[in-house]
Amino acid sequence: MKATLTTLMAAVALALPTTAAQAATGDEPTFSVPGRGGATCVDAPLTIKFPTPPTLGSSGAIEVRRADGTLADRIEAATARTDRKNIGSAISDTGLPHDFSYESIMIDGDTASVYLHRQLEYGQEYVVTVDPGVFTGFDGESDGWRFRTTKHRAGKGRHLMVAADGTGDFCTVQGAVDAVPTGNTRPVIIDVRPGIYTEIVYVREDRPHLTVRGAGPGRTVIRYPNNDLRNGDKALSDGGPADVCPRRVLETSDLHNCWRASFGVDAADFRLRDLTVHNTTPDGGSQAEAFRGNNDRIALEHVDLRSNQDTLRLQGKGFVTDSHISGDTDFVWGTGTVFIQDSVLESTDGGYISQSRNDATRPGTVFVRTRLTRAPGVPDGSVLLSRSAVWRFTHSQTVFIDTAMDGHIAPVGWGIDPNDCAQAPNLSFWEYGSTDLNGDPIDTSSRLPCSRQLSAAEAAQWSDPSFVLGGWDPEPGHHRQ
Repeated sequence: MKATLTTLMAAVALALPTTAAQAATGDEPTFSVPGRGGATCVDAPLTIKFPTPPTLGSSGAIEVRRADGTLADRIEAATARTDRKNIGSAISDTGLPHDFSYESIMIDGDTASVYLHRQLEYGQEYVVTVDPGVFTGFDGESDGWRFRTTKHRAGKGRHLMVAADGTGDFCTVQGAVDAVPTGNTRPVIIDVRPGIYTEIVYVREDRPHLTVRGAGPGRTVIRYPNNDLRNGDKALSDGGPADVCPRRVLETSDLHNCWRASFGVDAADFRLRDLTVHNTTPDGGSQAEAFRGNNDRIALEHVDLRSNQDTLRLQGKGFVTDSHISGDTDFVWGTGTVFIQDSVLESTDGGYISQSRNDATRPGTVFVRTRLTRAPGVPDGSVLLSRSAVWRFTHSQTVFIDTAMDGHIAPVGWGIDPNDCAQAPNLSFWEYGSTDLNGDPIDTSSRLPCSRQLSAAEAAQWSDPSFVLGGWDPEPGHHRQ
């Protein structure tokens, strides 16, 4: 097979001209990278399109070599599904670098996407070879597919562009995050153009003041099947006590569960806007956050967060507005002080909407003007507003104010373990102004006895985000960059 240079885009499937050599090989696999003008991003995934859907083999490797023959990266087929790499310069609480488990070769239909262990160099030519055995029935590519990376793009410093088609500063969100210097002290906006970005994103604590802004939910989609079995406590039970989460709040239960989100943030003053984050872990596939934020002043605006268990986890102080969050079990949870307003919380199965693990020193989670909806097939009375293990989290607080809820919310409303209000004297399960989806008041007379209905004056106070969040005014109109 002849070596070919292509300039096809990878993820968003917008057609670009193909070379004559490539067009003539419709019965053979074709190689592509995102980009225009014969060059691609240093963080670009590599794509191989097959005439029929391929199967990942168990031997051989994909190698990327520089033009002088030196090895730049090597992906082994045998370990591609459980490969490891450091993402975002992640380090544990003890300073130990953390390597995430990820899939370096992912197959979707007739296309295999190859995700390298690290960024390539700017302005270099590379050659890709594929050994026999990497893909079943494919005898490999020994002559080499060639491509070139773009010359260095510094961007505008405070404004970086991500585009899956290779027309921005970076092809991945993580590539742009990594371009922000550690110790950053000024606002940086990362614009993410429409496309599907299959990647784990991680923002380290020393990269604060970032805004990641998409083109709208459903148009800009960041997705990955990250979960507790891949990168959490269950996966890393033998990882040793040194490789533990940074900024731990609960010493005994936050050992490794910080690494399992599709999009994880340990930095303060972070904003996520106008996009979808979807943890594509199947239902029953263990705890799997779409977004995890673990610091102060983390704001989510007009986002669509999708998973099943533990969709949104916020520690520190968090704010969510005009958003859609879906899941079935504790799909809003954490130890933080969180204010969620004007949003839809969609239950995809019976279970629990929230679980607040705040202590006596700070408020928990407050929902204001939210709509509690359900996916088709979710039974009446099968979902609780919140639950708490009161033997451990004695001061759990969850508040629902002016909430419209469908019939899937159980009449008891709340759940505690043990189910004994005498053992929950400091519990704060509060509610005010609850209605059905048509706006008619609902009967709350069967609620958990140790929950309570707020007065109008109390509801007004707890409806103020700056009161709940200790003086932080997170409203978008008050945020300047």
